[in-house]
Amino acid sequence: MKEQKMQSKIVKLESWNRYPKQNCTLYRPERYSELHPQGASSIARGSGLSYGDAALNENANVILTERINRILNFDERKGIITVEAGITLEEILDVIVPNGWFLPVTPGTQFITLGGAVAADVHGKNHHHDGSISQFIVKLELITPKGVIICSVAENSDIFWATIGGMGLTGIIGEVTINLRSIESAYVSVTHRGAENLDALFRLFSDTSLDDQYSVAWIDCMSSGSSLGRGVYMSGHHAMLDEVDNSEKREPFKSKIKSNSSIPFDFPRMALNSLSVKAFNAYYYRVNSNKKTPFLSDYKEYFYPLDSVNNWNRMYGKNGFLQYQCVIPELMAQEGIRNILEKVSSSKQSSFLAVLKRMGAEGAGMLSFPMAGYTLALDLKMNNKSVFTLLNELDEIVVRNGGKVYLAKDARLSRESFLTMYPRSEEWAAIKQQIDPDNILSSSLSRRLGIGATA
Repeated sequence: MKEQKMQSKIVKLESWNRYPKQNCTLYRPERYSELHPQGASSIARGSGLSYGDAALNENANVILTERINRILNFDERKGIITVEAGITLEEILDVIVPNGWFLPVTPGTQFITLGGAVAADVHGKNHHHDGSISQFIVKLELITPKGVIICSVAENSDIFWATIGGMGLTGIIGEVTINLRSIESAYVSVTHRGAENLDALFRLFSDTSLDDQYSVAWIDCMSSGSSLGRGVYMSGHHAMLDEVDNSEKREPFKSKIKSNSSIPFDFPRMALNSLSVKAFNAYYYRVNSNKKTPFLSDYKEYFYPLDSVNNWNRMYGKNGFLQYQCVIPELMAQEGIRNILEKVSSSKQSSFLAVLKRMGAEGAGMLSFPMAGYTLALDLKMNNKSVFTLLNELDEIVVRNGGKVYLAKDARLSRESFLTMYPRSEEWAAIKQQIDPDNILSSSLSRRLGIGATA
């Protein structure tokens, strides 16, 4: 492959959680033909919204894909779209929603790129029914140091399943073709139910009469004792036309876009503390657990609530935060998550955001995160080194219960824990060796975990 010269610059780079900060050499291709690895070590980076060092490459090269974002084909009748992987989910939604289609799977932000979504094999609130995004991918175009590879479930399937969830380490994802979901409106019919503790919350998740297309729960991590794990169970489905208010039926696909607020500065170190988080959690529980009847929500409000606050990561201050997301198999989930919440509550670490979701069957991606069970995500402020001690203790609970940590949210997992959590990593490494024998596709995450390096 003939490489074209691109300008580069060295910058101090960080991900959304603002930890770690590393010197990286940035390249920004302007067109698809320029999208290829640079030098001896490269990793692709989309919007930079992962948590940790998956899209960092300390003292090496980072390929920015944000300008490789064209829609190449959209079959409005069949609901199939082909795009360049640097396109964001928001850019796709702005085109497909007015035409009666939605993403089959979406994480909690619309600002990530589709390439990043594939590399992390993202899941959403519907994983217990529909699986992760890999279930809807028709094919990928993968740019490797040895050339372009077209892969899918049927073609070069081993490379396809190594790339799904492979954190960009098998090649740069160039084009993606994906099946969409048909919808009748841009609204979601949502129901909230309060749960006084973790046992009550799990009963809501397991009650088939309450199940819906999407489900998620917010948890008050500051609660303890008999209230440990209290939260709000939020279920919903894409609203059918007859569920939409009369006032909205004229334009059922028009999203009510509200002006975003913004956080213009880093919060002081003490702004988010156990007292302020406890007060907020009490207020949030009181307000949201009392929404007894179904209500309509704009899809952006339901799927992407934090997107309405620009730069919300600045609430954690200049040192940032760590997000910890784990999944625990179903039989062990309730006790394992109870142990995690007890550990977090007793540590007095202030988790401003805690989310619980039910997961469906494990997918075929060799390094994919989802497995049947429950996943818990926590945001923990970077106060001092005690947060690392706490997370190491959480790793022990996760390993003991047969679970794993999400690589797209990780900044500090040990290689030993990784190998235990991801038993297919050797199978993945063999395929990586075939298509990238010199380990040109590498990142700070891959070096920290010791994955992908040649023997």
